[in-house]
Amino acid sequence: MAPPQSGSNGGGDLLETGLLAAGKEAALASTASTSGRLAPQPETGRVRRRAVAQLREVFLGTKLFPLFAAVPLAVAAEHLRFGRAWVFIFSLIGLAPLAERVSFLSEHIADTAGPTAGGLLNATCGNVPELIIALFALHKEKMEILKWSLLGSILSNLLLVLGSSLLCGGLANSGKERPLDRRQADVSIGLLLLGALCHILPVLSKYSISPGDSISTSGSVLEFSRSSAIVMLTAYFGGLVFQLKTHRQIFEQEEDRSEGSSTNSHDDTEDKPIIGFASAVIWLIGMTVVIAMLSNYVVTTIEAASESLGIPVRFTSVILLPIVGNAAEHAGAIIFAFKNKIDITLGIALGSATQISLLVIPIILLVSWLNGIPMDLDLNLLETGSLVMTIFTTAFTLQDDKWHYLKGFNLTLCYVVIAVCFFSIKALPTPKKVNA
Repeated sequence: MAPPQSGSNGGGDLLETGLLAAGKEAALASTASTSGRLAPQPETGRVRRRAVAQLREVFLGTKLFPLFAAVPLAVAAEHLRFGRAWVFIFSLIGLAPLAERVSFLSEHIADTAGPTAGGLLNATCGNVPELIIALFALHKEKMEILKWSLLGSILSNLLLVLGSSLLCGGLANSGKERPLDRRQADVSIGLLLLGALCHILPVLSKYSISPGDSISTSGSVLEFSRSSAIVMLTAYFGGLVFQLKTHRQIFEQEEDRSEGSSTNSHDDTEDKPIIGFASAVIWLIGMTVVIAMLSNYVVTTIEAASESLGIPVRFTSVILLPIVGNAAEHAGAIIFAFKNKIDITLGIALGSATQISLLVIPIILLVSWLNGIPMDLDLNLLETGSLVMTIFTTAFTLQDDKWHYLKGFNLTLCYVVIAVCFFSIKALPTPKKVNA
């Protein structure tokens, strides 16, 4: 009986071996047949991780990210009919991180345009909140708010942004005076003085005529302002040619030094950026849409909110709005001053002020001309005097090739004096302009 028993065990072993081999072949065939469906999953996961990384970079990549909560609160306050003061406050707070993120996204776009052109693009995008607020104020024909907000942006850049940067950078690098390149500052100051001249002449014209000729003078001031807008735009684009073509080496010396000092760090981290060019453009458009919505809330509620809070409308327009709108420039200028890169700080503060004076204001004036809205360059006496003295103070502060914290301290105190003035002195009613 032993041989048959042994033979049956040998057949069972063969059968078990065959079943195992067939199972392995079936598993391999199943893996091969499903590999085509599983291949896209890693790509889908990569896209999902990249989207999450972009969201984290855009919204959590700034220290102002808690202020993003004010954006839905402003929308809720508007639709739930809360007080006008709440809508204004939430909208104003929400504009701060949005303005900073617009500047951040513009840097990614500017990387493809070269250092100088990229810096100009960055400054232009940094002025997006001011431009949108001005356009909404023009659409609602709130001329005083429009002029005050643009004036306040120039004052804020020249006194607060530049002053606090020199102050903080001087204290961080205390002990000795630091050199600066006056050539960039001289170009910007010259352009700003041209813009100031275009604001001075309309004010002086009111004091050079008899009281009975006020109507004809108003029409003449309007014609002069529209002509001056063309001259201001010509000067701005002439400055661009000077800066980008004929004398670009003046403006790129500091950039070349900063790039050379950071070459090693860039080589070590030469990875693919989280936000590419196309993604940055899409995010920038989305941020601009949200800024436009909040700017509309601000312009609509600023008068009622100022009355409710007991703050003069002129103080809110000249001081509070520009502080929020210049948040990006302010942060960037202080950071570069801490790093002792004062030439870049000057480029940010003076470049933004020059762009408001010779680009944004003339564009708004020409748009008002095309829409038949009477807007001129008459800022009234107090506002024009503040602008002129601000430019002269900045020019004298930068007249030598040294900088220290005391210069920034003086500029900051000048801004405080102007803020107190606009808070304590009530604005006179502006006479109605006539169409021409």
